Amino acid sequence: MLRAFCLCLALLAAPARACETALLLAMDVSNSVDAAEYRLQAEGLASALADPGIAAILVQDKVALAVMQWAGDGRQQMSIGWVQMRSAEDVTRLAARARAMERAFVLSDTAPASALHSAIDRFAAAPDCTRRVIDVSGDGTPNAGGSTGAARQRAQRAGITVNGLAIEAPGRGLAITNFYRRALITGDGFVMTARGHRSFAETLRRKMLREISRVTG
Repeated sequence: MLRAFCLCLALLAAPARACETALLLAMDVSNSVDAAEYRLQAEGLASALADPGIAAILVQDKVALAVMQWAGDGRQQMSIGWVQMRSAEDVTRLAARARAMERAFVLSDTAPASALHSAIDRFAAAPDCTRRVIDVSGDGTPNAGGSTGAARQRAQRAGITVNGLAIEAPGRGLAITNFYRRALITGDGFVMTARGHRSFAETLRRKMLREISRVTG
C-alpha cells in the first residue's frame, strides 16, 4: 500500500510535457508545381502562421514546427528544422522564414512514399511532444518512390498521425484527395482539399487550426 501511495505521488509530481504537438509540414515541390505555385505555397504557410487564432494556440501549447520540401525519390530537404513556439516573436520569426524559403528541387518526380519515410525519420530530432503529426500537401499522385502503404504503417506503429492537404485543379475530380484518403493518411488522420494553389493558404489555415486544436479523424 505504501509503495503504491509513493508511486502515485511520484507520478503527480512528474513534470508534464512542455509541448502539446510536434507538427511537420511536408510540401510538394515536384515538377507539377511551377514557380508561381511554389510562391503561393510559401506565402500560404506564412499567412497561416500569422493567423491570430493559430498563433495563440502555437504559443499556448508550445507547439514544435518543422518544414520539409519533397519531390522525387531521395529528394527531401528540411527547409526549417524543428522550432518550438514559446512566444509571439517566435511565431513571427517562423512566418518570415517560411515566406523567404527558397525552393529545394525543380524538374523532379512525385514520390510521397519516400517523403513520408523521410518525414518519419525527422521526428528523431523533434522535441518530446504529446502528439506527433505529419501534414503532407501535394498536387499529384505518385510516379516514383513505390507504395505509400509501408510508410503509412510505419507512421502508425510509431504513433505518428499523417494528414493530407490535396491540391486539386479547379473543375476537376478528386483524384489526389481520394489517393490521400485511401493510401496515405493514417487511421486517425484526415484530408482537406484546396481547389487550386490559390486556395492553398485558406485551406492550410483551416487545416493547421484543426491539427493543433487536437481534432483527428
